[in-house]
Amino acid sequence: MSSVATPPAVRTSATRLVLGHRLYRGATVAMFLSGLGFSAAAPQIARFLVTDLGASLPMAGLYYLTNLTAPVAGYLIGSRSDRTGRRLGLFRWCAVAGFLGWAGIAFSTQLWMPFVISALVLGFAGAAGSQLFAALRDELDSRPAAANEGVVAIVRMALTAGWVVGPVLGAWFAAQFGLRALLLATAVCTLAQILPMGALRSAPPVSFSAPSADRSAAGAIATVPGRRPALRVMLPLLAFTGLYVLVYAGESIKYAYLPIYMNEQLRLAPAVSGAVIGIQPLVELILMPFSVIVGRRIGYLPLMAIGAGFGVAANLCFALTGSAAGMFAGQILMGGVWGVFAALGIIVAQRLLPSAVATASAIFMSSTAVSSALGGLTGGVGVALLGLPQVFWIPALFALLAVVGLVIMSRKTTVDS
Repeated sequence: MSSVATPPAVRTSATRLVLGHRLYRGATVAMFLSGLGFSAAAPQIARFLVTDLGASLPMAGLYYLTNLTAPVAGYLIGSRSDRTGRRLGLFRWCAVAGFLGWAGIAFSTQLWMPFVISALVLGFAGAAGSQLFAALRDELDSRPAAANEGVVAIVRMALTAGWVVGPVLGAWFAAQFGLRALLLATAVCTLAQILPMGALRSAPPVSFSAPSADRSAAGAIATVPGRRPALRVMLPLLAFTGLYVLVYAGESIKYAYLPIYMNEQLRLAPAVSGAVIGIQPLVELILMPFSVIVGRRIGYLPLMAIGAGFGVAANLCFALTGSAAGMFAGQILMGGVWGVFAALGIIVAQRLLPSAVATASAIFMSSTAVSSALGGLTGGVGVALLGLPQVFWIPALFALLAVVGLVIMSRKTTVDS
């Protein structure tokens, strides 16, 4: 049986597609607001727990373990989305959950309250983005165009842009109006994701029942629409997500210890340290649109293996160079890592499970919580055993394992257009 016939792809630029389509345009704005709000609060939440609620530093660090409920919540939301096809309805409910969660934390009076709220409410809020990307995939499948993957990259770039602006704006806002006001502002940003979407409804999911030229063999195994995919069908997605976790775990280690290393051992000026940290997202934004173009030429998984290789080189720079130039080189290489993974990760995840793109999106996007926990645990143990900068050998090893895994996957799985 062949897949559902689709009309020939229309050739136009990704930018024109985004500007001319209300869903694409609204998703871009919504993802920017999501990244802006969350990244503004993320660096400040531990300080809020310590200064406003009296937590100890170790207790404040345990707050991030509440993110481990996000993959479970994401899977539940994704599964329901694939059964019902109501992507944007679930997206709106998740955004409302985010508003209630951040507002609840802002008004917390007891230390236990943020922990419970984060674990039980914000875990579901994190599924909003995955539902939006699932809605995008449905619409893109119903309107074939050569630049469709560029649309996904632009929406993903908007999320990254929010992360570039958010930490700086959040620090200023907290200094001017206080930490509780900042958390309320994050709640408003989370709810505001709904506004650019208006009353839009997404296209119905496109079902595939047999392999086709533009679908992975793993995800094209016969499935019954409305049912959860079997575990064997999900194995390639789970393997890919596990490799992504290995790469992303290095970010937790880097942000925890690279500033300390630069300030306390290398004695770099604050302006230099800030420039080192800030150069990565700029490189990432520049490279993201090119990643889709290059990925089409050499293959998405081979390019991601190269990207993971940049992660190995970046962490070796941190571990071995001991200079400002080495730190800049490492961060530029890390920009290369995320210029590839941020642009292509969600695309590959959806292609590995095309019969359940909401589930695929939720599993992939919520995996950052697992990687943060892995990075925090291994980084804490590693710095105690190895010290600085030798702790960066750990994320270098993680990235090397990801390189090997992605090379193996690229030989066994086809996900390219």
